[in-house]
Amino acid sequence: MRHVVLGAAIMLGSAFADAADEPYKLGEESMRHQGVPRGEVTEHVWKSEVFPGTIRRYWVYVPDQYDGREPAAVMVFQDGHAYVGGEGQFRAPVVLDNLIHAGDLPVIIGIFIDPGHKKARLPETPGWRPSPENRSYEYDSLSDQYALFLLEEILPAVGKQYKLTDDPKRRAICGISSGGICAWTVAWERPDAFRKVLSHVGSFTNIRGGHVYHALIRKSDPKPIRVFLQDGSQDLDNQHGNWFLANQQMAKSLEFAGYDYKAEFGEGGHNGIHGGAILPDSLRWLWRDE
Repeated sequence: MRHVVLGAAIMLGSAFADAADEPYKLGEESMRHQGVPRGEVTEHVWKSEVFPGTIRRYWVYVPDQYDGREPAAVMVFQDGHAYVGGEGQFRAPVVLDNLIHAGDLPVIIGIFIDPGHKKARLPETPGWRPSPENRSYEYDSLSDQYALFLLEEILPAVGKQYKLTDDPKRRAICGISSGGICAWTVAWERPDAFRKVLSHVGSFTNIRGGHVYHALIRKSDPKPIRVFLQDGSQDLDNQHGNWFLANQQMAKSLEFAGYDYKAEFGEGGHNGIHGGAILPDSLRWLWRDE
């Protein structure tokens, strides 16, 4: 099973480079502009006890408008390297700079976390290769372990330097592929801690049982979670399932159960091109009551 999961991660990395085949383009809100204050991004390394024997990178984005007087809203990103770069498909710090400056978002501290490597030392550079050995276990498992990792390790570590909110309505979590289902799982398991979810080409398929979510949602009392789903008709179709169909089933189940949700379905593949192009609007929708 392990070689199949790693292969999926490598496929995702290859897809990220293939922007020319997608019809979606980044807009002005994903570009740097004069007069827009720049937030600061710092890089850190973490050795986890919740995931023993793992080491990982994480980055913290702090907007220029943060003054420490009031607790800041929080947004966590899985596969942090894919979101934190200023020249990638998402460019989340650039988008946050522009939207916070425009007053479309509150002051948000972003925490961008990579999956764990089971090594004594990290690879020289972050990225999809070599694939983090613990990625599928952390992201695709249906348990509260990753939520505990955030609540017991990462948020307290960042909170030592910055004042972070403990209001679950002002905490969001985002991810791509297996990071997308991980974002949902965190909120599903701990709606007392996270109530906003953004999933890009989320793996709601049978990698580690995630295909059950659309049925669980229908048969469970609704939880106070707001969720934005993005996917494309050319997404993966393999032994784990059909990603596009799985995301459509999630959307219909969320609608049936009365969730506050939005789904944007396009024609793209298993990458961040469409999700990156609509990231500003996705964030505005997710944080619209702030």
